[in-house]
Amino acid sequence: MASDAPLSAAARRDLAVRAAVTQGLISEAEPVVALLDVAGIRASAAALRTAFDEVTAPGTAVLHAFAVKAAPLVAVVRLLGEEGIGAEVASPGELAIARAAGIRPGRTVLDSPAKTTAELREALALGIAVNADNPQELARIDALIGSGAGRGPGPGSGPATGPGSDPVASPLGLRINAQVGGGSIGALSTATATSKFGIALRDEGARAWVVQAYLDRPWLTRLHTHSGSQGVPLERMTEGVRTVYELAEEINAAAGRRQIDTLDIGGGLPVNFGSDEETPSYADYARLLSETVPGLLDGRYGLVTEFGRSLLAKHGTVLARVEYAKSAGGRPIAVTHAGAQVATRTVYDPASWPLRIAAYDAGGRPRTGPAVAQDIAGPACFAGDLLAENRPVPLLEQGDLVAALDTGAYYFSNHYAYNSLARPGVHGFVTAPGAAGGGVRFATVRAAQTVAEIVGESGGGHADALLLDD
Repeated sequence: MASDAPLSAAARRDLAVRAAVTQGLISEAEPVVALLDVAGIRASAAALRTAFDEVTAPGTAVLHAFAVKAAPLVAVVRLLGEEGIGAEVASPGELAIARAAGIRPGRTVLDSPAKTTAELREALALGIAVNADNPQELARIDALIGSGAGRGPGPGSGPATGPGSDPVASPLGLRINAQVGGGSIGALSTATATSKFGIALRDEGARAWVVQAYLDRPWLTRLHTHSGSQGVPLERMTEGVRTVYELAEEINAAAGRRQIDTLDIGGGLPVNFGSDEETPSYADYARLLSETVPGLLDGRYGLVTEFGRSLLAKHGTVLARVEYAKSAGGRPIAVTHAGAQVATRTVYDPASWPLRIAAYDAGGRPRTGPAVAQDIAGPACFAGDLLAENRPVPLLEQGDLVAALDTGAYYFSNHYAYNSLARPGVHGFVTAPGAAGGGVRFATVRAAQTVAEIVGESGGGHADALLLDD
């Protein structure tokens, strides 16, 4: 008798790999593809909403904004938007992606350490929330508001006003570097003593400057912090949030009113790359916040979060054909079509970014047999282009398939054009066991890049540009 229980993520993945073969998504002509589990993404979005609903006071305004950098794909942002998730953007390109996905300005947050005047002007015109990174950026915003930019009816919060009589449409705040320290991956630790992000709160005179900046600008109504992502423990993330909450309390006391009405606590929930288990969970983090910073959640402050990797990573798979199986020095090597172009961080820093590898036969069925230590190599022309080194998996043969797991964020959507290797196609899938097509329905999120497109991006239309006379 068939069970009505939902399939596990691993079972959905196995179905999708088999269907990718039978439906021709992966083939000799398309030797590497990326797969996104729609049900898994929906489940992560629901888990995020539920976790914060359970710890915040009824009626608290909470915006969960997806960090678009984690997967800058219009269909992904659109799906998350349908699940109640907004967008955190850090460039004109990311803002354009969010707008193309239908994310409203009032559900969009602009963060970046290098915003241009044009970017700021556009954000103010649209009513997008902006977190200023530094005093010079704040001075630019002063000038823009002074010239009338961003004033008038809009999705801003509260009655804050600019130099004119109209409210400032955009919710505005400062990004604070709480300087609580780093995690195990230095490049992703944004709350160190010398981080490039935000205003370093513990530097001499900084705290007093921040307080006065708010007192001088009634339209500054937010504070923002983000302590890092992968490798940063929950306790350190929470310490950063508590630091900024205490700063908000100090500013509001000095102002004699609730000037700061919203705290943007960033994202950064680490992802477990060692198994299918999704730990730590959003519920773990939300509970820790409620224990450590209870005043944050009692309804006096609105909340913004900016999670990225944790919403997507576990729900993506890069699937690649084994073009050749060989050996060197007695070690088997599977040469595949997935390497540095899709797994850049893993190839260049494997200790920080190890990937799980699953082996499938040419028909897309899980390969069985004793585990054999072997290298899983990519197609790029340098020796270090390895997805995994000396990794025990069932011995791979020519024509088999390799699946790089947990690659839904910062992998296939952030392409590295080494050797002019093409960007793989990205396909979302849903499963319905017993249905036609192997129980899996695919939809194209992004078509595979063509050779003609590579030539075009490489200046193919300007081939004679350097044939200049002396």
